[in-house]
Formats: sequence, C-alpha cells, structure tokens
Amino acid sequence: MQQGSAQRIERVRWIASVCRYLVAQAGRIGAARADSSELALQKRLIVSLSLGLLPLTVLWSVIYFAAGAPLSAAIPGLYTIIARINTAVFAWTRNLVVYRFVQLLIFLILPWLLMMSLGGFGNSSVVIIWAALCPLAALLLEDLRRTVFWILGFVSLLIVSAILQPYLVPVGLPETFVTWFFVLNVGSVIVVAFALLYYFVGQRNFFQERSEMLLLNILPREISEALKAKQQPIAAHYEAASILFADVVEFTPMAATMTPLRVVDLLNEVFQCFDDLVEKYDLEKIKTIGDCYMVAAGVPRRCPDHARAIVDLALDMRAAVTERKFGDRQLAFRIGINSGPVVAGVIGRKKFIYDLWGDAVNIASRMESQGQSRSIQITSNTYQLIKDEFVCESKGTIKVKGGDQLEVWHVLGKKAA
Repeated sequence: MQQGSAQRIERVRWIASVCRYLVAQAGRIGAARADSSELALQKRLIVSLSLGLLPLTVLWSVIYFAAGAPLSAAIPGLYTIIARINTAVFAWTRNLVVYRFVQLLIFLILPWLLMMSLGGFGNSSVVIIWAALCPLAALLLEDLRRTVFWILGFVSLLIVSAILQPYLVPVGLPETFVTWFFVLNVGSVIVVAFALLYYFVGQRNFFQERSEMLLLNILPREISEALKAKQQPIAAHYEAASILFADVVEFTPMAATMTPLRVVDLLNEVFQCFDDLVEKYDLEKIKTIGDCYMVAAGVPRRCPDHARAIVDLALDMRAAVTERKFGDRQLAFRIGINSGPVVAGVIGRKKFIYDLWGDAVNIASRMESQGQSRSIQITSNTYQLIKDEFVCESKGTIKVKGGDQLEVWHVLGKKAA
C-alpha cells in the first residue's frame, strides 16, 4: 500500500515537472532580454494558454466529426490553425499586443460560432462557456479598461445567443453525447481556469516576496510596513540611541592601486561580514558611504541596552577584521561610537533612505574620523552606559568640529564575568 502511494506521488511529481518544463519552453516564445518580470509573465501565460488548448481543440474536433457534425468539427480545427500561425508570427515579431488581441478574439468568437452551429445552448452542451476564458485571460493580461471591453463582448454574445436561440436548428446529437459533453465543457473550463489562476497567483506571490525582500534590504521592517499603510512622511524622535561609524584606514591610497571592480569586491566582502554581525545583534544598518559603514541601536526598535549591544558589535567587527583578510589584504578600521537622542525617518520620494539626524550622529562620526587605527573610540555619553561591563581606557579630550572639547575613551574588551 505504501509502495502504491509512493508511486502515485512520484507520478504527480513527474507530471508537475513536465508541466513546468512545458511552461518554461512556452515562455521562451517571443521573449526578449529587455522584458520586465511583468511582461515576461504575461507572455508565458498567453502562450501557455494558447498552446495548451491545442490538444483539447484537436480532441473536440475529432469527437464532433465522429458524431456526424463536420461543420462543428471544423471550428475547433480552425482554432488549431489560427493559434499556431499567430504563435509563429509572435515568435518572429515579439509583438505581444497583436498576439494577445488575436488570441483573445478567437477565445471569444470561436466557442460562440461552435454553439451556433450545434443549435444553441442546450444542444451544444453550453460550449460557449469556453468563451469565458477570454475575459478571464484579459483580466490577467491587460489593464482593467481593456478587460471591460472583453467582458462586454462576452455578455453581448450571450444576449445575442438568447435572442437567436428560437431560430437555431439542433444538429441532432444523442442525448447521452450532449450530457457527457456538458460535463467535459464545464469541467475542462474550470480546470483550465484554475490552472491559469494558480500559475498567475504563484508567480505574482514570487515577485511580491522578492520585492518585499528587496524593500527590507533598504528599509527597516517597521518603516516598510508604515510606508505601505500610509503614503506620508515618516519621522520619529528617539531619546536614547547609539550610533556607530566604521571606516577603512588609508582606504583612498589603497583604492588608487586597485581596479574599480576589485575595490567593489573588497568592500562588498567586508560589508557582508559586517551585515552578518549586525543581524546577529538585531541592530539596524543605516547606510554605507564609500568605505564608511553606519549602524544604529535603539532605532526604529527601542532598546534599553542599546549602548551595550553596539559596543558588542564593535568588538566583533574589530575581531573579524583582525582575524581574516579581505581581498587578500589585511585591513584596519577606525570605529567611533556615541549615544544620545536622534531623529530618524525616511527622506526623499525616489530612491529614498532611512536616515538619522542630530548632534549625537555628528559626534559619532567625529569619534570615527578622529580615532586611531584599530581603535573603538567612544564618548562620555556611551562610556557612562557601558563602563560596568567593558574595559575602557581614557584618552583625555579631543577637539571636534565647532570648537568643543570632548572626553573620549577606547574600548579594550569585555570585563570578566
């Protein structure tokens, strides 16, 4: 029994893999490298639907011919011819607008003509239900204004069919044939519509998840959710936060000896290492400017031990840079930290960023720029918050921009438990 279940599961997987392969092959027809994800999805859907119906139209044509209705059999055969020619032209021209219009038109018209040739709704086993694929496909492939046109076309054909019904002459198909074809028509349309929607929704979810991931790489999750909920400026004041700046020592002369690609690869390797550490402590990477790396603790998630967390991060960053090489080079960093109130928010309408402002940010930047190689330099504000947990060495006072004298410390490590 278990073996039979395993075989059925394997069969389902094989069918699914074949379907994925066929859809992938169909997606290559009329495709171009410059296609956006949305356009590529539209092309895959319309080509897959158009070619996927070919086996059914051939089957319908054979069955109607065998039942003694040659005229009715010719109409599905006509779809087979038109769809193949239209797809071949699309593969050559890549003109989606024309291809889509022709396919939607034959989706709409040919089932109606088939119904009329068979003698109306009942005798045709409501074959006109296949025409419903036209507005459904239009809803997935076109904008709403054009979709309304196809919906009105479908409804108009239904009304015309109802008016002409009394004047139509039934072909005289057996009652059993009509009944079973009713089941085939309704069942097949439901299966095709479900498959179309299933694939479309799956692809849309994939693109949405990828877009969400990209957005979360730019903005904190809380800010991302707020922006999606309301389109207005987002800003908040935080009484207690800590800011870290890290910068490569002697980066400019080093970069002058490297190709642009090697410079980018080097920084990418360093910053990916730092990104992992930031994620470890659940802090917020704010931005990178050249070789400068900026992190904040306490924003946008308020954190009572923000200073301890960011100093732990700084020690790990220094250890990572000391223990390994990046791009076959041994690097040295200056790290500066300050704590205090900040304003955080999103600025800009295009290519916006989440950023911080305030004296606490400016002073943290000065701690880095006026620090020493391989040192973690902190202000009195940060020292008062972490002095009980970390070993710090006083470095006296330094003069920062604006003429202020600030007392500074270097963090040496954590105190023993």
